[in-house]
Amino acid sequence: MNLISVFNNPQAVLILPGWQSSGPQHWQSLWEQKWGYRRVEQHDWDHPLRGDWITRLEDEVLAVPLGQPITLVAHSLGCILVAAWAAISHSTARVQAAFLVAPGDVENPAVRDQLPSWSPIARQKLPFKSLLVGSQNDPYCSFAKAQNLAAIWGSQFEDLGALGHINGASNLGDWPAGHALLQDLAQPASHRVLLAGNQPYKAIGA
Repeated sequence: MNLISVFNNPQAVLILPGWQSSGPQHWQSLWEQKWGYRRVEQHDWDHPLRGDWITRLEDEVLAVPLGQPITLVAHSLGCILVAAWAAISHSTARVQAAFLVAPGDVENPAVRDQLPSWSPIARQKLPFKSLLVGSQNDPYCSFAKAQNLAAIWGSQFEDLGALGHINGASNLGDWPAGHALLQDLAQPASHRVLLAGNQPYKAIGA
């Protein structure tokens, strides 16, 4: 059963993949195909530089028509990008919400040497509402670190249990439960009851 979209302009939902982008079976790619959301294409997915990625995100935010609320949908390194961009951008008021899934721990020594420009992680509170979705057995970020980042960024935290890196290998398909969380997040505070058919959506863990 498909969920009714709450977005007036799907192109204002910006998909932010992580390192090496998201493959064809990743829920981000499937959401692009199914819902018409727009991927922020980076110039170099394999050798990401934080400054370059921030600039690309800023360009894409400014390309959305004024008055159209923007929702960011980030995975892995994309979550770290959202925090880094929000710490320096003057365009954050154009973003209504950020959906942050499985942040990658770029401060882990095993990753830091490969992505030197991404450490340390920006630790300012995000200036827009956000939901961070974490997994208890994510190989790229400990559960405790994901919870800590949610607290620092002022994000609501959602525990998905043991789903690895919440990516294509997690066998989520187009992840309808995740899309319901996204739509609930994007609803105005006075209308945050999301319908799946005629039944209210029950959040994971509720």
